[in-house]
Amino acid sequence: MGWLRTGYLGCICATRRLLRSIRPDLVHGQGTERDCALSAVLSGFPSVVTIHGNMAELARLFHARVMSFYWLAAKLENFTLPRANGVFCNSDYTQKLVHPRNPNTWLVPNPLGLGFFKNLPSGRHNKKIPVFLVIGVICARKRQQELLGVFQELKSSGLNFQVRWAGQCPDDAYGKRFLRMLRPSEISTWNFFTGPLDQAALIRELDSASALVHFPMEESFGLVAAEALARGLKVFSSKLGGLQEICAGSTDADLILPGDWPGLRNAIANWIRLGCPPPKESPRIMGERYHPAVIARRHLEIYREVVASR
Repeated sequence: MGWLRTGYLGCICATRRLLRSIRPDLVHGQGTERDCALSAVLSGFPSVVTIHGNMAELARLFHARVMSFYWLAAKLENFTLPRANGVFCNSDYTQKLVHPRNPNTWLVPNPLGLGFFKNLPSGRHNKKIPVFLVIGVICARKRQQELLGVFQELKSSGLNFQVRWAGQCPDDAYGKRFLRMLRPSEISTWNFFTGPLDQAALIRELDSASALVHFPMEESFGLVAAEALARGLKVFSSKLGGLQEICAGSTDADLILPGDWPGLRNAIANWIRLGCPPPKESPRIMGERYHPAVIARRHLEIYREVVASR
């Protein structure tokens, strides 16, 4: 009892019981995807909320069926946001979506894990064969099936490279079809599926790759692009949502409109033909924007602002 079918009633009650013993100055709900933000705003204490995924926008994009997960999550998000004392938005895109429901917002990106800033690799781009990395849950929103088609076209044009796919593969129609697409011998010789990775394994994959390709149909922030840039990878990404802010000011990222498949194909092909030139300043830029210490200081400033206003 207490999860989505009851509107997270059990989670809300359990959180309220615990917080009555803690008696905090402020409760911070991390994300509207599940119970966190809802439990925070119904805790009985001043609360702020962080938006990770824009559930109302996702429900609209996917034409979510009544009583489906995205439909319910969107309804709860619309209930939650106006009741918070303020909302942390990880991108300008998210801020624009949140503002009609709660005008009190702060633009604060999510931090990268500290490990992404340690022991940066060198000599990666001496490889003869470039390695492209695609990271994310295998799903229609991330469009791995379509990306595989783009890579097949590039292979047919005579270019030599490898592709590594990382992320959870749900046991649904999209995931099953994607795994079937990787099986033929002419595909499996240059495609490798690693499955889900912890942070240490993810960093190793980034350090062994040459470029990240991240081409979703909707992305509130896309922290994976920041992680790749922090490790010194070239990035090819959709020109939408928070991805535009992550890549702003970096010459090491190519942004392509999410429906422009020929544009993505041409950008990758041109980079390979130029000899896969390595990134220059992205690790420094990402450190200035997304280092945990930078983000933590901003969180404290906002907490003090909210507590003082009460």
